[in-house]
Amino acid sequence: MKIAMFTDAYYPRINGVTVSVHSYATELTKLGHEVTVVCLEYTELQQKNSLFDEKSSDNRSPFKIVRIPSMPLIFSKEDRMVRLDKWYRVKRAMKKFQPDVIHINSEGSVGYLGAIYAHHKHVPFVYTFHTMWEDYLANYVSFLPDSSLRRLGRDIVKFYLRRADVLIAPTHRISDVVESYGVKKSVEVLPTGIPDEKEKSSLIRQLQISKQLFKKFPQLRGKKIMLFVGRVVKEKNLAFLYDVLVEVQKKNPKTALLFVGAGPYLEELKELAEERNLASSVAFAGYMPSEDLVYFYKLASVFTFPSKTETQGLVTVEAMLAGLPVVAVGEMGTLDVMQGDNGGFMVQENVQEFAEKTLSLMRQPQLRKEKSLEAIKWAQQWKISSLTPKLVETYEMAVQIKKEQDAESKE
Repeated sequence: MKIAMFTDAYYPRINGVTVSVHSYATELTKLGHEVTVVCLEYTELQQKNSLFDEKSSDNRSPFKIVRIPSMPLIFSKEDRMVRLDKWYRVKRAMKKFQPDVIHINSEGSVGYLGAIYAHHKHVPFVYTFHTMWEDYLANYVSFLPDSSLRRLGRDIVKFYLRRADVLIAPTHRISDVVESYGVKKSVEVLPTGIPDEKEKSSLIRQLQISKQLFKKFPQLRGKKIMLFVGRVVKEKNLAFLYDVLVEVQKKNPKTALLFVGAGPYLEELKELAEERNLASSVAFAGYMPSEDLVYFYKLASVFTFPSKTETQGLVTVEAMLAGLPVVAVGEMGTLDVMQGDNGGFMVQENVQEFAEKTLSLMRQPQLRKEKSLEAIKWAQQWKISSLTPKLVETYEMAVQIKKEQDAESKE
């Protein structure tokens, strides 16, 4: 099957949509399918930003990548949109590729062009609802009322929900959102898979990472580490972890908090640590290559995840696969991933409760061992090798639906 995946976020830009597109495109290629990813070009200056991976290269990709020239967005330094005079490149690339199905993974200009092309050329169209724009827009646009932004966010998503032949949601909770939007279509629930190689690690590399980390951040040495991995953005509720750290340190003073990741909230989060006199207990490792994250999971005592806006929260699954127990606020995607206290503890957004569960994992070795084994077993269901065949089924479903629609229109 020939599959064209359209996305407004792709390497070197780093976020959850990027990971999803790359992971599935890679696995689809392994299964013998032809994949073309249509995405944006980024500037060299932009790629020096902390939300970009300078080491990524299209030349190493196992599938074809079509880059469309782009221009900056006023409200986001990291994101861009298609140059309108270059839209024809999409048409030209698709005419050459002749896709059997188009898979839209984002709602920006690239996603829009993919949807329009699919409509005009009668190509089956699958859409994955990755991002809760009604929750996110307020972080980018500040000059409109919250109610207006929420309505706009819903309308953006509805454009794709109503036009796609098959809908995919990464969690059951997002599937429920589709129904709440008044869209009367069935939704296939398909999480973003974790590449099987994420489990692999090297003892030599583990020692190197540990040595480098403790040399750069001596305040971590000899302490229990609360770890957060992910984009450092305000909507992830990261300041909440400072309150948790303070509570945990009352009973276990030798505790530190490590942030691995980068983002626009990083400097403000550092300043807040200084203001709260927590600088000696908090470290910011910055962006780390995906292949090295497993070593940070293995160094930590507990994975602490306070976000309330995740559509899925793949890092919690990654942590579990590495045997690191999780304490997370039980909202949105976390509810679907953990489904209770599987692989750790799912709690309310309550500092005392979060701290209590974190302490229990730090101070009870047998409990931590049990939760670690539970986490590894629970996370197996998110391995991409077991999920990709279901994605292929959704493509086949879209092709069949389109055939039936075309047949009806000819009658």
